[in-house]
Amino acid sequence: MALTDDAIARIRAMIVTGELVPGQRLPPEKELSESLGLSRNSLREAVKALELVRVLDVRRGDGTYVTTLEPALLLEAVSFVVDLHQDDSLVELVEVRRILEPAASARAAQHVDDETVAGLRALVDDLSSDTDVEELVAHDLEFHARIARAGGNGYLSGLLEALGSRTARARVWRGLSEEGAVARTLDEHRAIVEALAQRDVELVRALVTVHVEGVERWLRGQASGRRQTRGRPAEPSE
Repeated sequence: MALTDDAIARIRAMIVTGELVPGQRLPPEKELSESLGLSRNSLREAVKALELVRVLDVRRGDGTYVTTLEPALLLEAVSFVVDLHQDDSLVELVEVRRILEPAASARAAQHVDDETVAGLRALVDDLSSDTDVEELVAHDLEFHARIARAGGNGYLSGLLEALGSRTARARVWRGLSEEGAVARTLDEHRAIVEALAQRDVELVRALVTVHVEGVERWLRGQASGRRQTRGRPAEPSE
């Protein structure tokens, strides 16, 4: 594995120094392995690893290219890891959202245009409290993603989208919809949109903080309930 790690580090260095740039095709395998002083096997393993994290794009019959290296693409791996987390870990993930999302939304309030605000209004108006979970998940992802993208920081919006993956959102929304919180959540979304329309940075920041904190608080309650249940002695059998 050490040889593969070394190969990864060397390719990464080529990208960092600008020897390889986004969209550029890598030299043929034999040529690249010789120039880097690596075995072809180590190089192949490194290319596979870098393809998985979207740094390289292997095109069968064409060659291997450096990807665009755009934040959303590189952060796809984070989303994959988020999907693997268990329920208790979701609390920590939402806590990270609660720290980052108000800042991203405050940026959006400074940069958002009328077209984006109109689109957000339409997005919220398309839903009702009896909408099914799949639609709610799609709505929630799109709503928060549009706001984050409106701030103009690609890394911040990409990170937030990765942290709030579809799988994680679905697990949260199933519980929230069972407890009748959908209407309240949509009302909170409407309030956020109107604050964005007013370009009120501090109000947007406060509303988003309260909004995400509500989900975090609900998740903490769920996690606490599960721990208490696990700690109870087993019921005697008859």
